[in-house]
Amino acid sequence: MAKIALFAGSFDPYTVGLHALVERALQMFDKVVVAIGYNSEKGVSSAVEERVAAIAAVYSGDSRVEVRSYSGLTMDFAREVGATVLLRGVRNIKDFEYERELADVNRQIGGIDTVLLMSEPGYASVSSSVVRELMSYGKDVSKLLP
Repeated sequence: MAKIALFAGSFDPYTVGLHALVERALQMFDKVVVAIGYNSEKGVSSAVEERVAAIAAVYSGDSRVEVRSYSGLTMDFAREVGATVLLRGVRNIKDFEYERELADVNRQIGGIDTVLLMSEPGYASVSSSVVRELMSYGKDVSKLLP
């Protein structure tokens, strides 16, 4: 069975400087799905489509990387693509707290583990999709907000 990692969220592991994280993930997993989240009520915007196309162009020669947009809960999308692990980029302890909370939810609810990869300083902000997902499971995010 192939090891498939899902790099999910509305942040973008190419244009915000996290390209190195995808490269590191490719050393650990057979395939990486880079997923750009969007709000289903607003639909897929041209900005989301442009981000997906820009990232896909970077990896066009590498069949191990798939780039897609998605809406809804990350766990549902993870099941859809057959992900065996979720990847998240973290920069500092505040990001780590967000991601640790979400990792616990993903393990308890969906039975999927999360691998946290430290990004280069100066990059990676906490994604609003992380906050939305935690809130959808009834988690208190007030202590995590800036």
